[in-house]
Amino acid sequence: MIQSESPPTSLLTEIPTDPAKLAEAFRLFNQVSEELSTAYGALERQVVALTAELAAANAETQRLREQAERNARLTAMGEMAAQLAHQLRTPLAAALLYAGNLENPGLPEASRISIAQKTVGRLKHLERLIQDMLLFARGEVLGREAFLVEDLLHELAHTFEPLARTRGVEFLLLPAPQDLGLTGNRKAIAGALTNLLENALQAVVAGDGGRVSLGVTATDERLAFSIRDNGRGMSPDVVIRLFQPFFTTRSDGTGLGLAIARGVARAHGGGIDVESVPGAGTEFVLTVSRGADGVTPVESA
Repeated sequence: MIQSESPPTSLLTEIPTDPAKLAEAFRLFNQVSEELSTAYGALERQVVALTAELAAANAETQRLREQAERNARLTAMGEMAAQLAHQLRTPLAAALLYAGNLENPGLPEASRISIAQKTVGRLKHLERLIQDMLLFARGEVLGREAFLVEDLLHELAHTFEPLARTRGVEFLLLPAPQDLGLTGNRKAIAGALTNLLENALQAVVAGDGGRVSLGVTATDERLAFSIRDNGRGMSPDVVIRLFQPFFTTRSDGTGLGLAIARGVARAHGGGIDVESVPGAGTEFVLTVSRGADGVTPVESA
């Protein structure tokens, strides 16, 4: 028969058996419990207070962030408005000056015709500036269709090859992959490429071996349109500012064409990259996503 071991004598002697000592032990236990409960309550209230302070700090941080973003937008809008006013004022002042000269009764007919043409030219520049501003402000590309890239490139070549020839510039249309399809806003993409080609023609020296090329490469998901020239090139500080609204190196430019072109590329899931070497030339690469139906050949109209 297994006998249970008796508890150690030392434990039995430590447990108080006197009623007075038991009462004192219970009193001390209750006191410690109350102190722990009080400390826990104070700690809980402190946690609640700190949580509330943290929430308030986060709310204030969010408010300050939103205010800073709002101020940044207002500042950008103010700067754009000031730049737009400056851009409008110059051609408008020129048009008013030319129109004022037309009031001279003794003006020769040839001079009258010349001044009238200059007036119309300045007004057309104003119209183009306003149209570009509206395109830039909308920033959206609506309406998508499936089309053949080769057709688009030939359309651009038909427009720019005669212009290049009159300037003594060689225009090269590089072969595109056959039946290469793209889904997107054809008009917007054509407009973006037109702007890049116009800049390329402006960059080369007329009649001095100038050359502009247009080509496209493709992967399963993206297309890359390349516009390359062997013109004067650009310095790095100019390249950095190219896509800033109203920045232009051309006397007749609005400074919005490249910003609009990049917006078109981004709306099609791509962008524009630039490589330029002063004195050697520039290459713009406009990339777009092929779209859901971009890999499907479409029939020519």
